[in-house]
Amino acid sequence: MITNSEKETEKFFLSYTSILKKFKQLNMKTKSNKEITHKDLRRAADFMEEKHPSCRWKCKKANGKRYYILIEGYYWLTLVYFNNAKSFIDADIDFFIARINQYEKLLSVEPKVLWNTDVPRKDLVKYFNRKYDTIRKAIAKMNKATDGKYKYCNENKQIMISKEGIEWLCKNCFKQKYLKLLEEYKMELTEEYIKRGFPYDIF
Repeated sequence: MITNSEKETEKFFLSYTSILKKFKQLNMKTKSNKEITHKDLRRAADFMEEKHPSCRWKCKKANGKRYYILIEGYYWLTLVYFNNAKSFIDADIDFFIARINQYEKLLSVEPKVLWNTDVPRKDLVKYFNRKYDTIRKAIAKMNKATDGKYKYCNENKQIMISKEGIEWLCKNCFKQKYLKLLEEYKMELTEEYIKRGFPYDIF
């Protein structure tokens, strides 16, 4: 029997048992089309915590032994980890875009510009944390797709990539960087959401 306290908790947090029940009701399966087990869920929750630690989706009550998953984390598991219809990175990006849109609407804030400066080509190795040859190939791909309109030389004859080009590279070649930017912005919105008195990861 579920107590009133448990009902109140599950407005924001779900136990592993509750999540498995919801998965069963939704007829969700693993990628091998098998029923999701407690072991599968534990593995997924550990991966979720490792992949997006700043989101604080996996929590434990003070002095407690049981782990709970924040509702937002539950939706991540549903729409990303156990989503068999999309590639993992695309599902992850789509999830964060959707959450950002929801937070912006709830908080009535203007969308943040994620790319607002042109970047020297030589600095892209550090920006994307990739080897120069990988950057060079990505720029060549971008130039072919955009007729080279995002690449130019500045007054110091330095090769530059415009902010629109940085956006293109993030969305088409370096999606992990794009995801990182989205997660950072989403957590900025989350902290503002908490400041305004909305519940997030506090029991």
